[in-house]
Amino acid sequence: MPGTLTRTPRWRSVALATSAVMAAFTLPTMTATPAGATTTAYDSTYYKNAIGKTGTTLKSALHTIISSQTKISYSAVWNVLKVTDQDPNNSSNVILLYSGVSRSKSLNGGGVGDWNREHTWAKSHGNFGEATGPGTDLHHLRSADVTVNSIRGNLDFDNGGSPVANGGGSLKDSDSFEPRDADKGDVARMILYMAVRYEGGDGWADLEPNDQVNNGSNPYIGKLSVLKKWNDEDPPSAFEEKRNQAIYDTYQHNRNPFIDHPEWVEAIW
Repeated sequence: MPGTLTRTPRWRSVALATSAVMAAFTLPTMTATPAGATTTAYDSTYYKNAIGKTGTTLKSALHTIISSQTKISYSAVWNVLKVTDQDPNNSSNVILLYSGVSRSKSLNGGGVGDWNREHTWAKSHGNFGEATGPGTDLHHLRSADVTVNSIRGNLDFDNGGSPVANGGGSLKDSDSFEPRDADKGDVARMILYMAVRYEGGDGWADLEPNDQVNNGSNPYIGKLSVLKKWNDEDPPSAFEEKRNQAIYDTYQHNRNPFIDHPEWVEAIW
């Protein structure tokens, strides 16, 4: 079992014990991935009703917590992404999902060379479109190159495929899309946020991950086993954490719990 780790919202550390120390102090065996427990400044306030829970009980508690949010229009998303996705090294640009390209904020639109609003949880998976609600939820909307976004389409996520042109290392085959390594954890945590936030009780479909591809218009996205692995292999970055904070402080006033507590992915699924 993984040991207990402490992580502030901007830093994550993993303590690897040697076999000699483990023998002397009878420490638990550490995994090779950063799956240990974390703590955040929000545990005693925002997450207080979720701390210590697991499984469906944890999922239900988090659903209640994050469902309290301010909703925005789809047209407003353009300007929000210029803030949440801002390049930390160039305030005139945004960082694009999948490709990792830094592009001018002014190049938002629908043409080749522009960036647009990518629904990481494809809007056809549950048919929620662009209506206020899951269609405008900032925790899964990201700026993305128009062409790369079109290539991803509504494909499920899985490993393998051929390189995507200008995709930063992303791959695609006939039934799935694999983001570049630096975005894999981001994608996993966005997808699993959506699965907790939208449970079917507020007029929207019950969104759930499964271990399949070719989910079509069903309210499912796969593959869960792959997303879990990506969450472990690509821990939350400073970019993700800053984005989560901006959405919480300024726009929706809710958080993606899997950025704050990536170990909750394994605790639920």
